[in-house]
Amino acid sequence: MAETRTEALHRNAEGLDIQAPEAILVSLADAQIEAAKAVRNAIPAIAKAAEIIAGRLSGGGKLAYAAAGSSGLMALADALELPGTFGIRRDRIAILIAGGDEALRTLAGGPEDDTEAAAAAVANAGIGVGDCLIALSASGATPYAVRAIEEAASQGAATIGIGNNRDSALLRQAETAILLETPPEVIAGSTRMGAGTAQKIALNMLSTLTAVHLGHVHDGYMVNLLADNIKLRDRAARIVAAISGRDRDEAARLLEKSGGAVKTAILLAAGADSADVAEKLLEGTGQRLRPALSAIEGSKGRTASVLIKTEPEKGQQGD
Repeated sequence: MAETRTEALHRNAEGLDIQAPEAILVSLADAQIEAAKAVRNAIPAIAKAAEIIAGRLSGGGKLAYAAAGSSGLMALADALELPGTFGIRRDRIAILIAGGDEALRTLAGGPEDDTEAAAAAVANAGIGVGDCLIALSASGATPYAVRAIEEAASQGAATIGIGNNRDSALLRQAETAILLETPPEVIAGSTRMGAGTAQKIALNMLSTLTAVHLGHVHDGYMVNLLADNIKLRDRAARIVAAISGRDRDEAARLLEKSGGAVKTAILLAAGADSADVAEKLLEGTGQRLRPALSAIEGSKGRTASVLIKTEPEKGQQGD
């Protein structure tokens, strides 16, 4: 079997174990930077994937992540942060990791070969028509990830594959393939390093662009965050203050009036008569704050019922 790129020896690896500590760290750091640059070539595929995910989520579907080992940890980190950062409901996100909950304690290698478990995980999560599954594998050949994407596709779900080796089984099976062609690892085959870094960056970009399409980002602010601790409640107030031009105390008062909803509080500051009016206005604009603000600004003196009927501009993808 031909050696894959992720298993090859890095050009700076020879004699690594007898080099000075600082020299070793320079090689490791430079390799991470080089791996990160590989994500740029995947931007068109990431953009396409984000549009697909946003369409499925806005249509009421679920987003699932399927992976094993280090790729599973990258998927887990991205998936778990979506509710708090962008307000995507937790019951709309499924995380399928080879080995299940036990993997979070041991990360054993054996479960990544369990294709039956992958198929069962997809079925148990109810992934099918209207949903989307992202499968990750640095090698692109991990049986668990490949089987998960096959099963999801057979059930009618949209499928996205993220891998680090060209022409791999995972990328061939995926409806949308994201190739992160990272260089060989300084420690050959240790894909938690360069390949994992590139996967983490790609997932960050993918989920953030998805949130932009869903209307959860406005001028770089996370306007749909779930403020469930002191830090995030303070951040929510600062976001409302920054966008509305109100002071911090007034922003906090508006947040209390809106039940903690940042977008609703901003619309109240802009002149919406009530939280209900603001929320109905957001429904009419597909949860996008900018056209909702424009509707209020352009309808000063008109009735609330006129505001509620305002619809988003055709073809608008996000803020």
